[in-house]
Amino acid sequence: MINRLSLANFGNLELLAKQVVEGFITGLHKSPFHGFSVEFAEHRLYNTGESTKHIDWKLYGRTDKLFTKKYDEETNLRCQILIDCSSSMYFKHKDNPSKVEFAIYAAASLIELLRKQRDAIGLSFFDEELKLHTPAKSSLAHHHFLYQEMEKRILNYIPTQKKQTNVIENLHHIAELCHKRSLVLLFSDLLDDPSNEKNLIEALQHLKHNKHEVIVFHVNDKKIEQDFELPNHPVKIIDMETGEEMKLQPSEYKENYKKSIAIYFDNLKLKFGQQNIDFVAMDINEGIEIILQKYLIKRQKMRI
Repeated sequence: MINRLSLANFGNLELLAKQVVEGFITGLHKSPFHGFSVEFAEHRLYNTGESTKHIDWKLYGRTDKLFTKKYDEETNLRCQILIDCSSSMYFKHKDNPSKVEFAIYAAASLIELLRKQRDAIGLSFFDEELKLHTPAKSSLAHHHFLYQEMEKRILNYIPTQKKQTNVIENLHHIAELCHKRSLVLLFSDLLDDPSNEKNLIEALQHLKHNKHEVIVFHVNDKKIEQDFELPNHPVKIIDMETGEEMKLQPSEYKENYKKSIAIYFDNLKLKFGQQNIDFVAMDINEGIEIILQKYLIKRQKMRI
């Protein structure tokens, strides 16, 4: 579970990501996803006279049988990760990670997975404007740079600095900066004025027009932000991006709120599907394995 993981537990982001990916890969080969190439496609029995270069000695130690790793033909891909780092993404409740922490943990885990597949990765952070954009690279030095930049976004957050988001303009900007076909992964809470829906679709279409594949991960705290599970007494709600405050009795608004927000995101999901854009709801209370699986599935399709 992602809410059991934190930099405090692992010391740094790279160690945390390694832990997540090692557990994911272990489960991968015990699941219907075992055919995907992570470091290798599958095992087969070793035949006498073959080279011993690809024998899996760890497996031999567990089974007392010789198996070799059968590798898939590698096709290097580029993956561009886009993370919304506006103030609303720093919302957190109790011991859960914030939404931006969740997105960063997922991004770090993807980097570890990409290392094993020898794919390239780029990273973009944005709020009102584009704060960081790196082209996709696969070098170790580049990976370490990305880890450092991601850790900064977790450790150096200043709550008094209100940052609104402009997903639409930043998507257009990034579409112009990514010149080679890539798999684009957008992490955002998508909390925007519903009247901007058409412009959001057009911005994502810009990426599709430039031959990119797109997955949108809707990062949210479902219990609070969608189910409106708040205390049964008057509360003060603060807009983290503008500082605007509102006092209300949650029970008076809960049902209408739940219906309205469900309609909004269901409609977005439908519109995304019409553009062949994957929409994945990501609750920060859940694990990040689904993100790694979605990446592998899309990567496999891009290789065909």
